[in-house]
Amino acid sequence: MASSSSSQLKYQVFLSFRGEDTRLNFTSHLLKALKDTGMNVFFDEEKLEKGEQLAQALSQAIAASNLSIVILSVDYASSKSCLAELSDIMGRKNTQQHTVLPIFYHVDPSHVRNICGSFKASFEEHESNRPLDEAKRWKAAFVEIGKLKGWHIQGGKFDRSETEYIKDVVQYIIKKLNSKSRRVSEELVGIDDQKKTILQLIEQEDSRIIGLWGMGGIGKTTLAETVYNEISPTFQARYFLQDVREKIEKQGKESLRNELLSKLLNSRTCVDTPSIGSTLTQQRLHNIKVIVVLDDVNDSDQIDLMGVKHFGDGSKIIVTSRDRQVLKNGGVDTIHEVKQLNENDSLQLFSTFSFKLLNPAPNFQDLSNEFLEYAQGSPLALKVLGSKLYTKSRKEWKVRRTSSRNMHNQRSQRF
Repeated sequence: MASSSSSQLKYQVFLSFRGEDTRLNFTSHLLKALKDTGMNVFFDEEKLEKGEQLAQALSQAIAASNLSIVILSVDYASSKSCLAELSDIMGRKNTQQHTVLPIFYHVDPSHVRNICGSFKASFEEHESNRPLDEAKRWKAAFVEIGKLKGWHIQGGKFDRSETEYIKDVVQYIIKKLNSKSRRVSEELVGIDDQKKTILQLIEQEDSRIIGLWGMGGIGKTTLAETVYNEISPTFQARYFLQDVREKIEKQGKESLRNELLSKLLNSRTCVDTPSIGSTLTQQRLHNIKVIVVLDDVNDSDQIDLMGVKHFGDGSKIIVTSRDRQVLKNGGVDTIHEVKQLNENDSLQLFSTFSFKLLNPAPNFQDLSNEFLEYAQGSPLALKVLGSKLYTKSRKEWKVRRTSSRNMHNQRSQRF
């Protein structure tokens, strides 16, 4: 279980809380915020079926979650079920690297780790009514979580609003889950460095529209998708508009723009004029922070057409194109040239498709190097060539090599 990735577990988040304290206010608001980002959250009222044994069901849910959020409120320690739940959570933290994030809700963290005030009275009652080893286990778990770093929501007129705290919690959880996730994909070979570059650009306030430029098949869309998947949950609205050039040819410019606006505004939106003339639509767009990917743009006017100038503060737009001039004319703030793969990454990607291994078979090394030369670092070419050679004999590889060499020579002569 310790090595499980976020994609293998049933829940991203397990919520532990004292219902009478926070169920109808902070916890319900946090639950909605987490769900709005697409997370699957275990929340006992929704997930527990009638007739299930409570302790067993909760323990299974904790084991099936990437991390636990424990909302420590004034009466949390008075609940035997909460303490049993906490004991299970902290046990998994220590043995299975389960992530635990405490929220000290209107309680002092020092009162938790030192068991002071109302917490002291609660544990004295448990120690007199429960088996001694069980009470000690609960007490140890309570002290331990009081030592963890979390959020201290004091309340009162000098504290931040709960909405701001919830925003911080959700963003932190997304980053935490992304860092734990070990997505292994044959298509992402050699993309990490470029992804870091784009993420750094996105963090800069003056980089609102970021262009990804490069020849067809170089990996622009894959790079944009990887970045989008990592950061999109932190935005209020999001949309990945793939194949802009092709879709405009098929369905028209206005229809495609209405598709985008409807997704961002979460309601059917129809603009049938060349520009977004509706003041209401402009204002609604201006009020939300969005991330949008416009993939395969071949005309600079397509960028402005989508209404990007009306998107709210902090919005980010990623545009991919084969034409650098299209990006420059379209008002892109920063242009990143998507690089071809180096020799090592090319060999790994090619081998992944041709052998389902990270390296080629020893007696195919020479032929593999020749195919790498034809592909010239293009991820698409490496995937296509590798897929066609999978399970083929060396003799068939040589036939394919001759065919690829002829195509390569013809292409060179044209240029």
